[in-house]
Amino acid sequence: MTNTNDSANNHKPDPKIQSTLQALELLTKQIRSGHVETDYALRLVEKVRNTVENLSENMRQQQDAGRFEALYKVSRILGTSLDLQTVLDQVMDAVIKLTGAERGFLMLRDDDGNLAVQTARNFEQKTLQSDQLEYSRTIANRVLDEGEAILTTNAAEDDRFNDNQSVLSNMLRSIMVTPLWARNRVIGIAYVENRVVAGIFSKEDLATLEALVGQASVAIDNAILFAETDEALAKKVDQLSLLRRIDLQLNQKLDANASMLYTLEMACRVSGAEEGYLGLLDGSAEDVESQHIRAVHYFNASKNQSRTTREHPILLDAAYPRAWEAIAKHATIMFDTGQYDLLTALIVPIMLEERALGVVVLMSQEGESFSSEERDLVERIVARAAVNIENGRLFKAVQDADDAKTKFVGIVAHDLKAPMTTIKGYADLLTMRYDDLTEKQHQYLHRISDTVKRMEILVSDLVDVSRINGDQFMMDPTRVRISTVVEAMRDTIMPQMHDRQHTFEEDVPETLPDLYTDYYRLMQVLTNLLTNAVKYTPDGGTITLCVQQEDDQVRFSVTDTGVGLSPEQIQQLGTPFWRAEDDYSYSQEGTGLGFFITRSLVEQMGSHIQIESTKSEGSTFSFTIGIAGDDINDAPFEPGVSS
Repeated sequence: MTNTNDSANNHKPDPKIQSTLQALELLTKQIRSGHVETDYALRLVEKVRNTVENLSENMRQQQDAGRFEALYKVSRILGTSLDLQTVLDQVMDAVIKLTGAERGFLMLRDDDGNLAVQTARNFEQKTLQSDQLEYSRTIANRVLDEGEAILTTNAAEDDRFNDNQSVLSNMLRSIMVTPLWARNRVIGIAYVENRVVAGIFSKEDLATLEALVGQASVAIDNAILFAETDEALAKKVDQLSLLRRIDLQLNQKLDANASMLYTLEMACRVSGAEEGYLGLLDGSAEDVESQHIRAVHYFNASKNQSRTTREHPILLDAAYPRAWEAIAKHATIMFDTGQYDLLTALIVPIMLEERALGVVVLMSQEGESFSSEERDLVERIVARAAVNIENGRLFKAVQDADDAKTKFVGIVAHDLKAPMTTIKGYADLLTMRYDDLTEKQHQYLHRISDTVKRMEILVSDLVDVSRINGDQFMMDPTRVRISTVVEAMRDTIMPQMHDRQHTFEEDVPETLPDLYTDYYRLMQVLTNLLTNAVKYTPDGGTITLCVQQEDDQVRFSVTDTGVGLSPEQIQQLGTPFWRAEDDYSYSQEGTGLGFFITRSLVEQMGSHIQIESTKSEGSTFSFTIGIAGDDINDAPFEPGVSS
């Protein structure tokens, strides 16, 4: 009963329409009788116009709802099959139904990039015959090239196309064409037309077509991929896996020689080449034409042998001039050599952003050649390797420059020691031997001595930096008694404490175990940390040394009540020659090398310096040292005592 009543209610006339019809009937009677009220007639006309407009809007909304419902139904149908032809027919039938077209075509790119009709259907959902496939190739190719949809309500009168003979001869009128996008490229087009009626398609129809084609493109692309044979698909997967393995191998380390050898070997293996050469431009001249190719790597596939050589020329005589051709054209070249029973050569330039780095030359055996697929794979391998080869070469250049800088610093520091010792010796000699020196002269001599001491510290730091950078910083670990270290450190640091009126506190238990470390390097670390605490704490502060055992290690902590560090400054701390950019820090003596050396020493001892700091409140620097195990039978080290 409910359904019947609902059905009856749905067929009841709209009250507004019924009222309008009654008013029109009354107006008709008035007109026939000759007694028409003008105002009443105008009001009635306005009422009719509003009713018609409402009906038009309702019809438009119903059409939109119909489109959405149809799109929903089509989207459910699409994807139910992975057979390419079935999917194409489904899409074409849906397009014609939704747009009201007379007929339509789905075209896909072929291997040459041209359009090929894959399905052609009419409004009766029948496939068109081969003699019924006339369409505007001008419009189709334009959509394919530009990737933008086209709508024309009458192609024969459209200024864009009315000079095209095929449009005029075929009397083409209403046409809509939209591209099929998949994986960021146009794979084809959807083309619908109506030759009988002009203006049949609207912008709403084009929007519907684009919405449908947007969904259909994915289904078509999936069907295309599925249509590939299992063997071809497996081959593509294998190639992608191979390229991924190559990427991982190339990115393991910045070694140009290793990258070039691996690249050459993989290029030979994937192409089936008998042997290969990898030649680099020597870079001796600014322009490419004036440079030379030196083959630095060679690989023999049958013997599975590779070698690095610098003989010249290594490239085969026949390949050498063609290598320059490949570099000049930025393109792969394949040609027959007729030499050494290796009939075909493949030359692939190693390019990086339009800049030639060198070439890869592959040689095939007699009776064999390189397929287009093999060429493509070799090109992809070489392209991947180009960046790594260049990065490796640049990294090697940076390393060489850094090594040269380290050696220079070491030489300069070493050469400065002798004159500084002489200067200090003469200044001390003058102070001791001449009692009649004036006070001013004594001040000058003390300034000379103090300056030399600062220079000795700087030179010592430079020597340490040079050794650290050159991995020549050696440790001499022995059994070390903590009390001996603390006592020696106290004697060293207390004069500085008194000069700055600091309070020095110690928290060092007497029962601490012995350490196994380098005595002098540990002293250097503690002295540097305490010296920094003295310098960066305003006069009258408190410096604390705390030593505590933690399991099989001993933690040393230096705490001050100084200026402190911000998180950003902590990140910068330890960079050679870096110092905090504030007036107080700049007023203190220093080079910015001490903490870099200290941190490096602690890391060589097997630990890390931990920093806790608050701006304007102070800092704590701590690190750990391993205790001496039972297997260390040496007597505790005593400085100045020969073992």
